[in-house]
Amino acid sequence: MELRGATALVTGGSEGIGKAIAAALKREGAEVIITGRDQEKLETAAAELDVGLIQGDVASEDDVVRTVEEFVDRLGRIDILVNNAGFGIFAPLVEMELEQLEAVYRTNVFGAFLMAREAARHFIRQGSGNLINISSTSGLKGGQGSTAYSSSKFALRGMTECWRDELRRHNVRVMLVNPSEVLTSFAATAGFEQKASAKKLLPEEIADAIVGALEIHDRGFIPEFAVFATNPF
Repeated sequence: MELRGATALVTGGSEGIGKAIAAALKREGAEVIITGRDQEKLETAAAELDVGLIQGDVASEDDVVRTVEEFVDRLGRIDILVNNAGFGIFAPLVEMELEQLEAVYRTNVFGAFLMAREAARHFIRQGSGNLINISSTSGLKGGQGSTAYSSSKFALRGMTECWRDELRRHNVRVMLVNPSEVLTSFAATAGFEQKASAKKLLPEEIADAIVGALEIHDRGFIPEFAVFATNPF
C-alpha cells in the first residue's frame, strides 16, 4: 500500500513498540493518531512525534467505540489499525490469581477484539483496510511463569486467524507480528529485570518490519511473521 496519506491508529502508542511504529508511519507520510490510558504520556509522545492523540483504555468498550468514532470523524477513514496495547503479569501457576489473569486478558485479548471489531466495521464499508496485531514469540511457545501473558498471545493468534479468513473477502489485510525480546519498559512494568545489550532488538526494528510488510502491494500480504535478534547471547 501507499503509506503517504494513509490514516493509522496505533494503540499503546505513547511508548515502546507502539511509539516506534507511530514514528515510522509518520516518517512515511501517514496521518497517525496514538491512543493509550495515560494522558500525560500521550501528550508527551504526540508532541515529540507530531501526531494526534485520543485518550482511551482498550479494555473499556465505551472508550474503544468513542476512540474509533473520533478517529474517523477527524481523518475521514481508517486505513491501518495497529493493535499494540498489551502488558504481562508473570507468576507460577499455583500463585496466579484469577484477577491477574482477567486483567491481562482484558487488555491483550478483549481490548484487541474490541478495537478490531470497531475498525473492521469501517474496513468492510470502505472495502479496504489493514489490521496489524502485535503478539509475541511467547504466543508461539509457552514458558514457565507465563500462564497469563503467553496464553493471551495464543488467544490473539487464534483470533487473528479467524479475522484474516473473515475479512480477506473485503480486501482487508490482517497480519500478526511476533517480536522476540525487545528492549522496552515491558519488563520493568511486569516486575522483572531486563538485561540491556546492544545485541538485543530495539522497538525500531519491529517498526521497520511492519512498514515493510505494509508497503507490499495491496494484492498480497504477509499473514504472520516473527522478528528475532540475530545473536542476542
